[in-house]
Amino acid sequence: MTETGVACMWMRGGTSKGGYFLKDDLPVDPAERDRFLLRAMGSPDDRQIDGMGGADPLTSKVAVVSKSERDGVDVDYLFLQVFVDQALVSDSQNCGNILAGVGPFAIERGLVEAGNGRTDVRIFMENTGQIAVATVETPVGRVRYDGESRIDGVPGTAAPIPIVFQDTAGSTCGALLPTGNAVDTVEGVEVTLIDNGMPCVILAAADFGLSGDETPTELEANADLRARVEKIRLAVGPMMNLGDVTEKSVPKMTLVSPAKDGGCISTRTFIPHRAHKAIGVLGAVSVGTACLLDDGAAARITSVPDGREKALSIEHPTGEFTVIATLDDAGQVKSAGVLRTARKLMDGVVFG
Repeated sequence: MTETGVACMWMRGGTSKGGYFLKDDLPVDPAERDRFLLRAMGSPDDRQIDGMGGADPLTSKVAVVSKSERDGVDVDYLFLQVFVDQALVSDSQNCGNILAGVGPFAIERGLVEAGNGRTDVRIFMENTGQIAVATVETPVGRVRYDGESRIDGVPGTAAPIPIVFQDTAGSTCGALLPTGNAVDTVEGVEVTLIDNGMPCVILAAADFGLSGDETPTELEANADLRARVEKIRLAVGPMMNLGDVTEKSVPKMTLVSPAKDGGCISTRTFIPHRAHKAIGVLGAVSVGTACLLDDGAAARITSVPDGREKALSIEHPTGEFTVIATLDDAGQVKSAGVLRTARKLMDGVVFG
């Protein structure tokens, strides 16, 4: 495999970037597959100089895609986080940003036949066992990447890729609120433990002496803050039915503060050890859902619009991320949709 390489498409999906592979092109044995991906990305190494990774968790990601045999599903998608500084490949979480490129990739590789205009691609997310429906622009039966849609954290514009998530509550932890509580106290700090597609721990920035305006660089330089946040993360792992999370990329740790630019809430997220320069797709969905709870760090400071369909603007270090939450008759989140974009960067062969 080192000599022959593996077919791969490198894509930007949302605010992330990584390699997209057909499952059949990768080794069947997970251990062998992971060794190849570590070599391909150049991990472990802070610079990933000997591989394709971009020295950041957001640019060291992999999508493994295959034709689905499930009823009503087009493709199966497994997300793998290739750690930058550790010889570790994790499937313990999903990634809604890399998800944005799965539909275009599936069409490009012939797994899904393109329609004339737009093509809905039903995607089974193997990490969480849930389904997402991505709508891809396909004029004249081919994927279109250029367009006028803009998302914060990505320069320029591209074709829109709306994504609707179905039945994501408790997809990893077994319940939307794995402890059954909107508020728990851990290490002397009130937290909300929530999973609506991404296991998240919601904490008030003020409880850590922060304004919520700090940059990711400032947060990463605060050793005391990082130690306190990690101590809480390790403590809540078993509480969220995640077990020992020492070597896991979940849960994400989100510090919230009142919105600064007219949004619903302001966020700063550790993913879990590096400070996110934006916010993940499903992380934003979980945070937005926390804003709709009766209590908790997010619910206490948020500004929620009226109506059964709510546009929740989640502010982050490089802009905002709007989550469209639709509530059922009982006031619970029935579905959540987001707008993402993607762009094909390279199609060829990568060597491990």
